[in-house]
Amino acid sequence: MQEIILTKPDDWHLHLRDGAILNDVVNFSARQFNRAIIMPNLSPPVTSIEMATSYRDRIVQAKDPALSFTPLLTLYLTDNTSVQTIKDAAEHPDIYACKLYPSGATTNSDLGVSNIEKIYPTLEAMQEFNLPLLIHGEVTSPEVDVFDREARFIEKTLGPMTEKFPALKIVFEHITTQQGTEFVLETNTNIAATITPQHLLLNRNALFTGGIRPHHYCLPVLKRESHRTALVKAATSGNAKFFLGTDSAPHAQSKKENACGCAGIFSAHAAIELYTEIFEQAGALDKLEGFAAFFGADFYGLPRNTQKIKLRKETWKVPESYPFENESVIPFRAGEPIHWKLLAA
Repeated sequence: MQEIILTKPDDWHLHLRDGAILNDVVNFSARQFNRAIIMPNLSPPVTSIEMATSYRDRIVQAKDPALSFTPLLTLYLTDNTSVQTIKDAAEHPDIYACKLYPSGATTNSDLGVSNIEKIYPTLEAMQEFNLPLLIHGEVTSPEVDVFDREARFIEKTLGPMTEKFPALKIVFEHITTQQGTEFVLETNTNIAATITPQHLLLNRNALFTGGIRPHHYCLPVLKRESHRTALVKAATSGNAKFFLGTDSAPHAQSKKENACGCAGIFSAHAAIELYTEIFEQAGALDKLEGFAAFFGADFYGLPRNTQKIKLRKETWKVPESYPFENESVIPFRAGEPIHWKLLAA
């Protein structure tokens, strides 16, 4: 197969940052995706409807007006998020979910939830008003091995949460483990998961090949090969509980190549090409459209896109870097080939 035409996909987990950085990265996503769930972990975080709608306006202003791209807004949960905020968010046409970051789990998560029981009234309200919960699923206790944090979160937090709030719609974001895929498969239809290109393509050896590789460092971290293969199996299975979420998370080169480098991989420049390569390698190109364009929309109760995109089997080399404010951002697969290329429909 040399060309494929797909329904234009959506990205159900995207970091666009803010300010000048937003201007530098937004059109990479807008070129490929029709909609995207926008993460709220700015500084300060997006904790109110007013902050969210203001952020939406900045995104729309920053994007190329010729590109069709709709940002879908989320609110950042804290220990003090009120039931009234949840009710108002559920009634607002531009708010699509709330994001749970365990405090200290990732970039700009310090104001996140310190103890899940503190937000039980918030979760009860989200269940009542049918507002989805998006979860960064890791424990942050220092005694837990970083490679075990997702599995421990399932055992300690997510399992009990789903029992207490059985009707709550949950997206288990950027799952990275076999335990994650098994949990999603074994639970009700109101629980789904996003999977990133880096967790489908890389295992934890990629962090250390030829030395420390800071541009392969993300949170949750890459895992063993057995976990990667479990993720590929889930993503390419055609099961509607798994759908596309890049977790593209740009940082300046200087903040990645640092004694205490930032977590995050920038994949927005070639996201759909990377997923296409993954599905081709798995012999599952026929399953790509569902994963990329249908299942996420269905889960969120949104209409499927009608626009189309075309990809050609064509090898191209990823640039070594892209402009990023006054610096550079190093993209995923920098200087390396990708074997599918996005064209006009």
